[in-house]
This record gives sequence, C-alpha cells and structure tokens, in this order.
Amino acid sequence: MIERIDLLLTGIGRLVTPVGNAPRYGAEMKEIREIPHAAIAIRDGRIALVGPEADVLHALAGVEIAETLDAGGCLITPGLVDPHTHLVHGGSREHELALKRSGVPYLDILAQGGGILSTVQATRASSEQELYEKARRSLDIMLLQGVTTVEAKSGYGLSLEEELKQLRAAKRLNDTHPVDVVSTFMGAHAVPPEYRGRADEYADLVCEMLPEVAGQGLAEFCDVFCEHGVFTVEQSRRILLAGQRHGLRSKIHADEIQSLGGTELAGEVRAISAEHLLAASDDGLRMLAANGVIPVLLPGTSFNLGLNRHARAREMMDRFNLPVSLSTDYNPGSCPTESMQLVIMLASLNLKMTPEEILTACTINAASAIGRGDRIGSIETGKRADLALFDAPNLAYLPYHFGINHTFGVIKNGNVAVWNRQIAKPRDNGEETIT
Repeated sequence: MIERIDLLLTGIGRLVTPVGNAPRYGAEMKEIREIPHAAIAIRDGRIALVGPEADVLHALAGVEIAETLDAGGCLITPGLVDPHTHLVHGGSREHELALKRSGVPYLDILAQGGGILSTVQATRASSEQELYEKARRSLDIMLLQGVTTVEAKSGYGLSLEEELKQLRAAKRLNDTHPVDVVSTFMGAHAVPPEYRGRADEYADLVCEMLPEVAGQGLAEFCDVFCEHGVFTVEQSRRILLAGQRHGLRSKIHADEIQSLGGTELAGEVRAISAEHLLAASDDGLRMLAANGVIPVLLPGTSFNLGLNRHARAREMMDRFNLPVSLSTDYNPGSCPTESMQLVIMLASLNLKMTPEEILTACTINAASAIGRGDRIGSIETGKRADLALFDAPNLAYLPYHFGINHTFGVIKNGNVAVWNRQIAKPRDNGEETIT
C-alpha cells in the first residue's frame, strides 16, 4: 500500500518507454509502451506508480503527496543514457580540423603525434581540478540534453598516476553532479610517446596498472583500442583478460577503421559491449550475438570524420538479432559533441533506425551496455526515477525536428534536475530550486 508520494508528475502529453530489465534484441527494439495523458508517482527516488493519469490519481486518493508538477503536455521518456564517452580530458583539437577536411586519415594524424597523443599532452599538463571543472561543464550540457547517466573512459594519461588522475576526477563528478558517471579504465587508448615502437612493453605496463585501479575502486570496466597502429588483437586480449582477473568487465573499441578482429575478440572474452564496429565482419557480429555482447554505435563519429560508411545497424538488428545501443563518443578529437539529440537524428538519417529503435538504443540497451539495465533505462514501477521531458508531441518529432534541444525538464533519482530548460540550483537549505 502506498502511504506517501514525494513527487507526482501530471499533465504528461505522451509517455514512451521500452520495457523490462534486459537489453532488447533485434525486432524487439521496436516494441515500446506508449501511454497518452500519463502520470508518474515517485517515492524515495523510485517510480512508485505509472499509468494513465486518471488511473494514477484514483489509486492515490487519500495518499499524502509532497509535491505535484504539471508537465505541460511534454513527451516523457526514460532519462537518456550515454554509454561511451571520453568525458575527462584536457584541451581541445580544433587545430586538426583543416587536416581532416583535407583528407588526412585519422591514423596518420595519430602517427604524427596528433590525435589522442595531443590530448594526452594537454591532459598531463592539467591539474585534477582543471579536469574536473572542464568535465563538469560538459556534464551540464549533457544534462540539459536529457542525459541522466554517462560512461566516462580514462585513456588520456597513459601512465599510472595520470590515469588515476582522470579516474579520480570522474569519481568526484559522480559524487557531486546530478548525472551519474560510470567509469572505465582505458590505459590502452594509445601507445604513449615514451613507448613509441614498444607497444608490447606498454601493454605489459597497462596490465601492471590494473591492481591499483581496481584496488582504489576507480573503475568498473576495462577498455582497449584494438586497431591497426594502436593495439593488436593479442595485446588487447592480454589486457582485457588481466582486467577481468581484477574484477573489471571488458569493453573494446573494435574494428572502427579496419577489420582487425576486435569484434571477434569481444565475443571471445564475453565483453559487455563492443564499440564503433564500422568495419566489423559478419563472423564478428555472429560472435557478438552468440556471446551476449551489446554493440555500441557512434554515428556522430563517422559523421564528423566525413566517412562514406557507417556501422551496419540495420543488419545488426534485422540479420544478426543484436541489441544495438547508441552513444555520442564525446571526445576532443573525432567527435567533440555532448549532444545525444544529434546522435538521435544521425541514427535516423545514416543508420536507418526507426524512432522506436532509437529510443530503445538510447535507454534500456545503453543502460545494459554499462551494467545498469536493472535500475534505469525504462519507466517502470521500482526502477529509479530518471526521466526526460521533451517539448515534442511524439517520439518521431525528436529526429524529425533536428538541430535544436527539445529538453524541457529532467528528473534524476526523483529530484528535479532541469525545469523550463534550466538546471536546478540548490536552495540555502540544501534542497533544489529552479531558476
């Protein structure tokens, strides 16, 4: 029996959500629950009741309700989840724009000391506080876009202390910012300049970093950039298996540029996710399906790099029955955007995904790609009250009307984090208020 409600959200024009606690596969991605004129009751940060407004109000007759908010006819979805970002870093790389536009391949820029290595230099030169403040500003932008949970990879330090510095900044953000930050150790993001030509030795060093990373509780996952000119399949395998021995689940940047075998490796080590996958082979995709690996697709990256090909999302869903998820890949080089709503549009335009598939990919499947599908990613009784309110009449309007931010409000853990397009500010008594 419900005795008290902390927040009652009424006036919802349309509620749309996937269902369940597990990733949705293939054709299941089109299956969503839709409730017009809905209401949501929240208690202790969780959804206590959801359904048609008349039914919810009837069920709450006589129940104490601390606060009621009118959603003003907004479309409401689960809070968006961004499961692949490089959130914490120093500097930016707009100086590489001319090189990219003149056709210089990304791996050539990396070989010249640019790309990731340029950001490594800037990150090493930044204090932990500077990294924290820069990433906090990006998290604010993400929150205003309707994002309530992000994954954040390290990988711009490439030494134990510098990697720990990034991970500590990410942990502080998780502790202090409304958006939840889930950390991934990615010491194997590139071979640092001091190990040039000695990738095997550096892979050994990454393995030696793992006990300290795991021992300090600074990461849940271990990722590696398995790509020609970066880390081989064998080096990647060694690092990922070492991560597993220290309790870090595997993720992998796989076959982004060339078909090297990283997708097959993701299946072999039973990674929670394989990410990018533009050049993934059919055999690799079959191995993902056979081993329950979630593809994380990053259409903003292929768009920004001006590539003529994109990840084969339709085949992944229709032919291989995979649970596709979507992410920004926010980073200072190949995809410097915090906008999941841009990703929503690009998934429609370039990946040929339907609005229902896109919603599933940005919510329950994205949550599952970071081990959170049992807690977030759908609007259901008992789940955390992470909600995004969009000034839109229906789901299809989000990819249709592009280039603007549709977010009106965000509820995070049952608290108002954004309202009327502005971030809530703390009151003097420690509570939240809207400015």
